[in-house]
Amino acid sequence: MDELSQTKNENSKKSGFWGEIFKFTLIAVIIVVPFRMFIAQPFIVSGASMDPSFKDGEYLIVDQLSYHLESPARESVVIFRYPLKPSTFFIKRIIGLPGETIEIKSGVVTVKNAANPNGFVLNDSYIAEGNKKFDDFKITLGNEEYFVMGDNRKGSLDSRAWGPVKESLIVGRPFIRVLPLSKTGIFPGDHSSDTY
Repeated sequence: MDELSQTKNENSKKSGFWGEIFKFTLIAVIIVVPFRMFIAQPFIVSGASMDPSFKDGEYLIVDQLSYHLESPARESVVIFRYPLKPSTFFIKRIIGLPGETIEIKSGVVTVKNAANPNGFVLNDSYIAEGNKKFDDFKITLGNEEYFVMGDNRKGSLDSRAWGPVKESLIVGRPFIRVLPLSKTGIFPGDHSSDTY
């Protein structure tokens, strides 16, 4: 009788242990999966297209919620699905907004829109002098289209090569730079001006 109750006790403890593990796993999945899908997810910068703002190998947490509530602003850094291969993610800076005309002459970016029909020159002071590319380009964006460029204009594959990015492809913006620890911060790469 004592052996039987001892065995039942051991079995009860084992099933209790596995039951707790199952509950913990289920709760973790219920919390983590929606969090990763809709709120934030990790992103590792690959390549030098955003030098000097972001370096290869930097570890970011991406805010995926904000752009469900508001549209991206000019000069915001965004993570988006590459239009030609949506399973690949890119990080670039927004230069042009829907409906605008972007004109690049000798590397100088001019933006024309309803408020500025003659255009204004983009203040791209975040670009290192050696990273500028003195190219020529012109495009008028449609509804829900954004023109994006890397801060390393010489070494960036961006809207100059494959066209605008649809708003539906924008995943989010860098919220926290986790690594390297020396550059940890909130909203890394932010650069905005009230003159636009």
